[in-house]
Formats: sequence, C-alpha cells, structure tokens
Amino acid sequence: MATKFASQGDMTEKKITFDEIGDGLYAFTAEGDPNSGVIIGDESVMIVEAQATPRLANKVIDCVRSVTDKPISHVVLTHYHAVRVLGASAFGAEQVIMSDIARSMVVERGQEDWDSEFQRFPRLFEGHESIPGLTWPTTTFSDSMSVYLGNRRVDIKQIGRAHTAGDTVIHVPDQNVMFTGDIVEDHSACYCGDGHFNDWGQTLDNILAYDVDAIAPGRGGALVGKDAVNRAIESTRDFVDSTYQPVAKVAARGGSLKEAWHAVRESCDPKFADYAIYEHCLPFNVARAYDEARGIDTPRIWTAQRDLDMWAALQG
Repeated sequence: MATKFASQGDMTEKKITFDEIGDGLYAFTAEGDPNSGVIIGDESVMIVEAQATPRLANKVIDCVRSVTDKPISHVVLTHYHAVRVLGASAFGAEQVIMSDIARSMVVERGQEDWDSEFQRFPRLFEGHESIPGLTWPTTTFSDSMSVYLGNRRVDIKQIGRAHTAGDTVIHVPDQNVMFTGDIVEDHSACYCGDGHFNDWGQTLDNILAYDVDAIAPGRGGALVGKDAVNRAIESTRDFVDSTYQPVAKVAARGGSLKEAWHAVRESCDPKFADYAIYEHCLPFNVARAYDEARGIDTPRIWTAQRDLDMWAALQG
C-alpha cells in the first residue's frame, strides 16, 4: 500500500472543457477535478462553485468572458468544502450564497477542512497564497430561495443530505437544467468522507423527480440528455451503495476499520477502480461509512492529523 495519499502524487494538469448545456448555461469541467457552473441571465451572471483558489477561479472567469461580458453578480456554493469555496473572492460578486447549514459547517469545521484538503490534494490549491481566508456567504437560506437574473429565475434548494448535510442544488426551470454539486458525479468517485450514506439514495430520487434535461455534476463531464442524466445518477447510487453495504456488514459483526477497508475494495475495485480520484476518496469513504454504520450520524471533523492517523491505521 502506498505510504502517502494517492492525491498527493497526482500532479497531472487536467484538460478544461466548457460545454453549453442549455441556453446560456455552461459546465466548466476538468477531467475529474472540481467543476463549476455558469448561468447567464439578462443582466448578469451567476457562478456555481468557486474553485479552491482565486487563481483557479480565474480560469472559470476566462471561460465566462469567452461567451459574455455581463458582470458576475452571484456566486452559489453548494456546500462548504475548501476545494469548492476558497476561490470565491476572485469573482467580485455582490452576493455569495450558501445554505444556512453549509454556513454553520464553515463555522464548525471550515479551517480544519481547509488544512486537511490542502494536505491531501496540493495540486487543487494552485495559487493558494492568493486565498484571503475562509469564504463567508453574504446571503443564506433555509430550504429554498429564488434569484432573478433579469427575467431568468434560478431556484436554489436543499433537497436532502448526501455529500454533506448542507448540500444545495441549483435548478434553472426555463431550460430544466440542474447543477447538483457533488450529489451526482460522472465517472468520478464520490467523496463520502462527510457524507450521509443512508440519505443519499433518497436525495438522488429527489433529483430524478425533476426529470431534468441536463446536469452539471460535481465532477466528471457535462450530462446532456435524459439518458446521460439517468446513467450518472444510477452510477452514483451504485457507488454509494457498493461502499456502504459491505462496511455495514463488517460493523454489524464488530469488525475493524481495516476489515471494512478490505470489504470495500472487494466490492468497489472491480467496478470503480478507473474512476477519477478513486484511490484518494477510498480511505475517507470507508472511515465515514464505518462511523455511520456504528450510529454516528454527524460526520466527525477531518483534520490534517486525523487524516494521517486514519491512513496509518489502514496501513498497519
């Protein structure tokens, strides 16, 4: 087994794509790195997900400027993770929007998450010296809110726990397109280290109920057409279930974290070993699944030291 996290050795530059997934709607994707979304209204632009640093956010801005010169007025953050939020200052938006729960998670664990993620995956923090500090929303909501970019309505909603307790989806009804954050991935491993396995499937069902025509997922390519949308939702469901179910069996008989690790490898390696960030996510996914199976509903806070302790336990 490797002596360091797989992500620490991942230094390969990823190819950026910028795909139109609806009229005035774009998915910024990068071969399994964190995605961003762009929603162009009559008067201004909304960004979904801010990237990990202002320098990386500027790559999104360059793509935006290739299609519009309208000002960026809003940034919506689907959850609190550092790789999604710390680049927000680059956009100069009037409003930065998070759910109430996501903001509370910044308060509770934002700095710890930043320290942890920076240690785990240094390539995703290109230009980290430009980060001014934790990202705080200017606007929060409970359950749902709507923003009007001129005549274009954007619905921002919480429809269930999955990747985190504070997950948000963004739906643009005039095109029936959704930006899901990390609730849905495409050919990329789900990071479940702060997740809620037993809720995730219902949250995916709630997305299915929208019967959307396109999705910009959290990682992986843009999903255009109902066949692509449904395929990615079901592969995400399979990934989550294939991780949790073997761990639950180990936990039920009082087995160890190391036994859970081997059980998940047996279940998931044949199906998902070629997925982006699979090896990076695996130890954190097993640890969280093991906790949840033993009745720990609120994910424990990951710190840089806890990461190392967990990794040492799995190698021991």
